[in-house]
Amino acid sequence: MAAPRGRHVDLPGSARVHWHAPLIPRGPGLLADHLENTLDCVARCRPHDEALAVWDSALQQRLTDYPKLAALPLGPRARKLLLECTPFSDSGLESIFRTRLRWLRIPVRPQCWAHGRRVDFLIGDRLVVQIDGRDHVGRQRTDDNEHDAELRLRGYRVIRVGYEQVVHRWHEVEAMILEALARGLHLAR
Repeated sequence: MAAPRGRHVDLPGSARVHWHAPLIPRGPGLLADHLENTLDCVARCRPHDEALAVWDSALQQRLTDYPKLAALPLGPRARKLLLECTPFSDSGLESIFRTRLRWLRIPVRPQCWAHGRRVDFLIGDRLVVQIDGRDHVGRQRTDDNEHDAELRLRGYRVIRVGYEQVVHRWHEVEAMILEALARGLHLAR
């Protein structure tokens, strides 16, 4: 059990119990907490990109909204997440991708329309990055292949990556994007 004045206690394995006062008080004996308290805890204890994925998901699913979050006495990490989060990420993978490339001095625009369909990211003018989840098969995959071909015919460059690459081999994804930028593949010609 976490001591009342302690911040956390580590348990066997990788579990950690956190202790801090909730933003929204909860009744005694309740096991379920307010979502906003959970988001605050996530902001305090998870890495930035993981926390952003959780915050984006809460907004995307309309479980909360900016005004409700902004009215709370959020800590510094939560305030930073509030400034960065968006309801437009279709998945945690997109949130992770977006936050890991925020250092670039080139526009990385999520959920842009390109020739009749949304693309996950448009970097610069012409570099499209599509991120496929774990279950990207069947008709969805066929439709995406057709759209990729259409984009290529219209002068776009398409990079398609999957869950395992973004989560476990980020350095390879980042290197691929940086090489594309170095070659000017993001520029309209």
